[in-house]
Amino acid sequence: MKAIRMRIQKFSRPGVILMATVVAIITSMVVANATQSITTPNAAFISYSLATGANSAPITPVTNKSVLVMGCCTVGAGVGQVSLLHIPSTYIVWVGLESYNNAAITQGVGNVAGAHIVFIDFAHTVDIQVASADTIRVHNGSTVTKAGNVTLIW
Repeated sequence: MKAIRMRIQKFSRPGVILMATVVAIITSMVVANATQSITTPNAAFISYSLATGANSAPITPVTNKSVLVMGCCTVGAGVGQVSLLHIPSTYIVWVGLESYNNAAITQGVGNVAGAHIVFIDFAHTVDIQVASADTIRVHNGSTVTKAGNVTLIW
């Protein structure tokens, strides 16, 4: 114990202050680098109820950003999703997963109305399609009225 006291007494007051300052600076640097910036995503939610053969109103995804498009059918059940990129006045490109019951990877690029993007119902009759080079739509190819929603997150 006597040896420890002697070592502590050997440090000068300026040396202790300097060492405490160094520890404080290093701690501040570590804390500053550890902070994380989290941004809240933007989202759009669209509900649909479509008679046989009907299309929803056109939906315009944001441009030049990846967009997660999730769709579900609450009448007849099902869900599908794609990551989509909208290049203005040119085309829409996507890759994702079709609804269950023969689920499969879906991918493509298109700018022509009616091009299939992803099925969002169990029977693969309700899908999200290209509506134009700048828009998408929900199409009901079923023989009965279908309802559900589509969410876009970017």
